[in-house]
Formats: sequence, C-alpha cells, structure tokens
Amino acid sequence: MASATTLWRNARIATCTSVAAAATAGADALVTRDGRIEWLGYERSLPASLRARCEHDSDLGGRLVTPGLIDCHTHLVFAGDRAAEFAERQRGVSYEEIARRGGGILATVRATRAANTDALLAASAPRLEALAREGVTAIEIKSGYGLTLEDEARMLEVARALGRRYDIDVRTTCLAAHAVPPEFAGHADDYVRVVAEEWLPALVARGLVDGVDIYCDRGAFTAAQARVLFAAARGLGIAVRMHAGQFADVGGIEVATEFAALSCDHLEELSAADIARLASAGSVAVLLPVAYYTLGQTRAPPVAALRAAGVPMAVATDCNPGTSPCASLLLAMNMGCRLFGLTPEEALAGVTLQAARALALAPGTGTLAAGGPADFVVWNLDEPHELGYWTGLNRRHAIVRRGVMR
Repeated sequence: MASATTLWRNARIATCTSVAAAATAGADALVTRDGRIEWLGYERSLPASLRARCEHDSDLGGRLVTPGLIDCHTHLVFAGDRAAEFAERQRGVSYEEIARRGGGILATVRATRAANTDALLAASAPRLEALAREGVTAIEIKSGYGLTLEDEARMLEVARALGRRYDIDVRTTCLAAHAVPPEFAGHADDYVRVVAEEWLPALVARGLVDGVDIYCDRGAFTAAQARVLFAAARGLGIAVRMHAGQFADVGGIEVATEFAALSCDHLEELSAADIARLASAGSVAVLLPVAYYTLGQTRAPPVAALRAAGVPMAVATDCNPGTSPCASLLLAMNMGCRLFGLTPEEALAGVTLQAARALALAPGTGTLAAGGPADFVVWNLDEPHELGYWTGLNRRHAIVRRGVMR
C-alpha cells in the first residue's frame, strides 16, 4: 500500500552507509514516499519543489535516527528452556560435558519435537516481540531443534509466520546440521547425506529456506561433512553460512570461504590464515558476545586482527536456550564493545550495514540513503555511541516501517 510523501526533519541521522557513517550524524532530514527514501540530507538543501510535494511534516525533536536494526544470527524458534544447565555450568560443569550427557542441543530437540505448532509459535513470539521493541526490523531465524524433516519444516514455517505476524523481514536458515539426532547416533556422515540429498531439496521446494548453516566445531560436524552439505546447497542456489571456531578450529573456515559463505559466526578460535581467507572471500565475521559471556569463555575473537584485515564484522544476539538466552540486540552491542573491543560505531554498523550484508538483504537495507527502504528507528538519544552505552534501558522512541511511523 502506498504511503504519503513525508518530510522527517529536525533529526540527527546516522546513515550507517559505512562504519564511519555510524559514528556521527550525516544528515538532519529525509523524505519518504511509497515505502522508500526519496531524498536525504540537510533540510537547508531540500529542493523547494520536493518540499511542496510533502503531504506530511514530522518534527523528530532533534532525536537520533538510525536504520532499522538487524539481528543476523538467532535460534529464536524453540520450546522449553535450559535454565537447569545454566545452574550446572555455575557449578563448574562444562557445556561440552552437559552435551555428552544428553543435554545441550538434544535437550531442546526433545522439547521442540514435543510441542505442537501453536505451542511453538506461542513460545517463540515473546522473544521476537522483545527484539522488535528495540527496533529490529529484520532477523535471521534458524531451524536446528527438530532434526527430522517435518520438525525442521515446522520450525521454518513458524519463523515465516512470526515474520508475517510482526511485520518483520525474516530470513530463514536450515540448520539441520546442528547436532546428530538420536536416530542417527554414530552415523553422522549418513545423517549429513540425508540432509543434503533429501531434506534440503524438499525444504527448498516448499519455499522455507533462504540459507544453509552447519555447526562445524569440536564435538559437532567436520569440515568434510560441511563440504557435502555446501555442495548440495550450491546446486540448489542457496547461500551458506557456518558456525565455526567457537571451541576449536577444525578447518571449517577453509571450506566455508571456498563456497563463498555469507558469514562465519562465533570465531573465538581463528587463525591468521583463516582471517586472510575471510578477507579474500568477503565473508562477514558475525560476533556473538552474549554466548561468549554466558559460557564464561576467556578467548575472545581476534577483533583487532579482523579489523586490520578489513573483514566486515556484524553483531548478533545468538538468541537460543542454551548458550545465549538473550532477546536484546542492544545488550549484544554493549557486550561487543566491552568484551570484544569493538568501537561503538563498529557495533552500530554491525547491527545495520554489516548484518544486512551477512544475510544478503536487498540493496540499501541496513543503511539510510536515497532510493533505499524507509525503515528506520527514532531514538531518545543524541549520539550514535549512546546505543552501545545503555544496558537494560530501551531508548527507542518510534519505528518507521516502509515510511509509516508505528
């Protein structure tokens, strides 16, 4: 539906068209029409003819404006919780030991399989609502807690339904290669072949998959298994991503970059050679500081080396029940700065410009520029660096979606 031509003025606009453009205001007004930005700049330069066409005039009171935020790595759809495991870790039991006992991912698989679609939707909705209240207008949601074809499809269907309900752009990722299900215990190679040759084509045919991911790490899947899955994805024209280097470097980055992965995520264990591979491939390094915090890890991703190599860095919540029970992208930004050493402008670019790149969203998404989508957030703040400063306080004033204020 067409929206009125509106002048939004008296603002401090961080366009986020680059990391530098996330550091300060680069404009104070914009004009939107039919869900797009028609003009952006300083109001004193607004052509009189365009001003005359504006049907509405919205004074934003000097507030900060940024692009809509993008959470580019979540496991938001699941049933149950793993609070008991959190308590165990506080008593010194490692995440990997819990998983060996049958907890971890497989505990959530059991809960998710047992929940019907309505229950799964009801359980997941509050998490998306919380992110939406913080200005998230686009999000990636993975499967990976079903581990049967139909349960994986059900998770992806719920993800699509959430996007429609909350008018948020949802990109779905098939993460069937999240863990080996009980039905394939001891036969991981066979499981990956089934996912690659049978499940993935079926899910693509149903229009449920935008991308493919695999958990390539110690105790998870191997680089060779990732190669099988990614080759199948390439044949189907589906982009790939990878969980890599959270606990160990098992060679996954080399495979991911060979297949031009959109992103490699976690990266606490990352070699200089793999940093060079990421830079050469143009893959985004998605940093997940809440998981690092929750697990009490001590080896952070090599942010300075990634920065020096020119690797784009995104920040995401990793919202999941086991290692990142978090539904606040603003908190993830703060932790990215405090725990990983990101600058405030890198953190903001990481949830706008770079996050859009990690999901291969439509041109202009994650930035504010003439011709791009009119999706932005108005904040009760003065400067962009304040977004990575506050914790536990949502300073969002309003969200503008396709040129209409909510």
